[in-house]
Amino acid sequence: MDSNYTPPQDPLVVLHEDAEILLVDKPAGLLSVPGKGPHLADCLMTRIQAIFPQALLVHRLDRDTSGVMIFAMTPYAQRHLGLQFEKRMTRKTYVARVWGVPTEKSGEIDLPLIVDWPNRPLQKVCHETGKSAQTEWKVIKSDHKTSRVRLFPRTGRSHQLRVHMLALGHPILGDPFYATGPARDYPRLMLHSEELRFKHPQGGRSMKIRAKAPF
Repeated sequence: MDSNYTPPQDPLVVLHEDAEILLVDKPAGLLSVPGKGPHLADCLMTRIQAIFPQALLVHRLDRDTSGVMIFAMTPYAQRHLGLQFEKRMTRKTYVARVWGVPTEKSGEIDLPLIVDWPNRPLQKVCHETGKSAQTEWKVIKSDHKTSRVRLFPRTGRSHQLRVHMLALGHPILGDPFYATGPARDYPRLMLHSEELRFKHPQGGRSMKIRAKAPF
């Protein structure tokens, strides 16, 4: 899969910029940070640093996920934001299209996750050794075959939303790792980071930055 890495060449979409923080809308198919090897060097971080050399990483999105990402413009802001993520003080909202129609309109998934070592980078549910992971979900609309849902992760485990929706029986459309059959037959992973709420490192005011889902 890595050898087929052909990142999109979309221009950088800046959602907010000031002396302390930078928020952008990451396109699907672009790594957040460089992978191993020169063929995986092109990523959002290097593209941003070409324009904003002082920008520092705070968190990541999966390569195939699009949407809101925040970067720090000073070491102080990086520490401040890093603590907010670590202490779960940020609030993230995602939009996804999933296979099937959930029987309930909303719910919470509480299933511990761990890397599936023989199949990494895949993750799996494991009640013995997994790390705690919680996701709230709400159906926005459905047709007979697929549903549009909002996802509110309470924790930030790798592939959390993808594995949790799979465990619910409704894999995210276009997921190259976890979807199978017709659910996989979509042009991209239908997962988008729609909104990030956090406190500004300078002064602590609450902020809410959004990016509309492209699907």
